[in-house]
Amino acid sequence: MATSKSKQQSGAILFILATIFLNFAGIGIINPVYPFLVGKYTERQDTALAISLLFTSFSLCQFLTVPMLGALSDRFGRRPILLISLFGSAIGYIIFGIGGALWVLFLGRIIDGVTGGNIATIYAYAADISTPEERTRFFGLLGAVSGFGFVFGPALGGLAWRVTGVYESPLYLAAALTLLNTLWGYFAMPESLPAENRSTNVPLAKFNPLTQLTIIFRLPQLQLLLVATFIWALAFALLQSNIAHLTENHFGWQPDGAALLLTIVGAVTIFTQGFLIRRLLPRFGEARLAMLGLFLLAVGFGIITLAILAEQANLLFFSAIFVALGNGMTLPSLTGLLSQGVTAREQGMAQGGGQSMQALGRVFGPLWGGWTYREINHAAPYLSGAFGLLLAILIVVRAVPALKAYQAHMATAPTVASETYRARN
Repeated sequence: MATSKSKQQSGAILFILATIFLNFAGIGIINPVYPFLVGKYTERQDTALAISLLFTSFSLCQFLTVPMLGALSDRFGRRPILLISLFGSAIGYIIFGIGGALWVLFLGRIIDGVTGGNIATIYAYAADISTPEERTRFFGLLGAVSGFGFVFGPALGGLAWRVTGVYESPLYLAAALTLLNTLWGYFAMPESLPAENRSTNVPLAKFNPLTQLTIIFRLPQLQLLLVATFIWALAFALLQSNIAHLTENHFGWQPDGAALLLTIVGAVTIFTQGFLIRRLLPRFGEARLAMLGLFLLAVGFGIITLAILAEQANLLFFSAIFVALGNGMTLPSLTGLLSQGVTAREQGMAQGGGQSMQALGRVFGPLWGGWTYREINHAAPYLSGAFGLLLAILIVVRAVPALKAYQAHMATAPTVASETYRARN
């Protein structure tokens, strides 16, 4: 019996890892063909803005539904929510691939965004099936696998187009993989939340994605760090949503060129987070490393601007190194700083706030990128992004004294909650 249970748990773990991989790979798979699919239904000068609106609609739906799906999984169990969300994502991919009109593309991304907000449910399932001692390692594994999804997604999308010559093929590949994963989950994923441990009701407040963010923004030691997190997320989302269109519209690349560029960014980011940052962090600390990461990211944006103005497409590959190094350093460092600004019991609140700011950045970043690309010039999104990232460095500099003051206070009163500290200050 113990062996059977162990095999069942191993199957559930593999399914969860595959699910989070596909969550992040699915975004990248379709990224290289975005401009070619959207361009069928828009004027050339309007394609960038349409792409940005598609990215924003997806991100906004995810932002709105993450707490809702998490709360529903507390009430009805993890298994049905995960299976329904996976099936919905597959339907979203299929609708986008079929197309026929711009509104159909929006419908596909909205469906995928609504059902793709299952990240909280995935982590809840992981917490259910792991012991407290195993949980941190399991969460780290989930983060690593999501990073691999980010790397291999664009490569798979570019390969699907190269093999078939059909721009819709990455969408159908993503749908097929997601449907197979749904079937696998139906047979391999047991329910992890027993009926006696489920919520008896779901308060509407749990559906509000701004609730946690409002609470955490009251903490003075975290306010500026949250703003810096938002600017970083906005800038990177701007790049993600616009780069494939830039390579097609400005430089005349095919989808595999954008796929290679995004794959380089993902691969170097994984190297930075998995190897480099562990060696740099003890030497520089989170604050300096966050500033360095933001600076390198700004340099990468500056090189993209130069590539556009000088009509030198090969500079984009050079910029990818700086973008990836900076991105790989910034997120773990800002996350670490946020964790230093609360007590051990408030870590979930702090990280939830950081995730919410990242989600908002992914909502507004594509909008800014698409609008400036169309209304100003092709270099404007990246030049403005570089200035925004330099501003974020100054914000981190200003945030450090408030964080140190909080830490000094907590050294003399370690049991005081952050809310009490806020009230006293």
